[in-house]
Amino acid sequence: MPPVLAMVHARTGYEKTAVIDDISLAAAPGEILGIIGPNGAGKSTVFKALSRVLPLWHGSVQWRGKDIRRLTRRELARHMAAIPQFLMPFPYSVEEFVRMGRYPHRGRFAPLTSEDRRIVGDVMELMELSALGHKRISALSGGEMQRVCLAQALAQQPELLLMDEPTAHLDIGNQVRIMDIVKGLTRTRGLTAVVILHDLNLASVYCDTLALLHSGRMHCLGRPEEVLKREHIEAVYQVRVEVRPDPVTQRPHLFLRPPEP
Repeated sequence: MPPVLAMVHARTGYEKTAVIDDISLAAAPGEILGIIGPNGAGKSTVFKALSRVLPLWHGSVQWRGKDIRRLTRRELARHMAAIPQFLMPFPYSVEEFVRMGRYPHRGRFAPLTSEDRRIVGDVMELMELSALGHKRISALSGGEMQRVCLAQALAQQPELLLMDEPTAHLDIGNQVRIMDIVKGLTRTRGLTAVVILHDLNLASVYCDTLALLHSGRMHCLGRPEEVLKREHIEAVYQVRVEVRPDPVTQRPHLFLRPPEP
């Protein structure tokens, strides 16, 4: 089956400085593709290129085999929802913010239909936000805000979800909560997700495929057990680790090795 989203030999950056070069990856239907790597590896630049925020200098990003530059932004938003890492606080209520996810289907100023309202209600219930509908998003906690952003994205009814560090600054409970929801949607609705993560053990548990970036290039790409090997982690992150199978999932689990006494 062809990939839902593919990046092919991508090269881009800012002003005249390339940040990523010759990056190729693909997300298959119903899988979670995790993008990992140290700070400055180019993860967020890949996210911006995939979501068409940053134009490519070379290569392409393809949606089901079609270059996304051939799609209007509204067409693309009907298929793909992107949640960036940083959002400015807006003076909207939770429900108003989630309703914006219906704009690609109705237009910014068109009234919501009964079907739109049903979809918004369903995603707010899924994300356990119904009781917070009238609360201002500027007053939310980090975990609540991440759930609101995910609810808005799901209100678009996308086939693909792009997420830039959705678990950053969250406690372990909220990290698991967010990733459990995304994983569940890949299984029940066939959603495809591309997720940038810093926590390598979290990436190991939830991702089907991992892309490990290093200095703007692809270091390795494959299943978690192929990517999360000691030699790869030590070479890219410059830390000493032990990698052992998790006793429950059998996925690789990383342990930091303290300095020699």
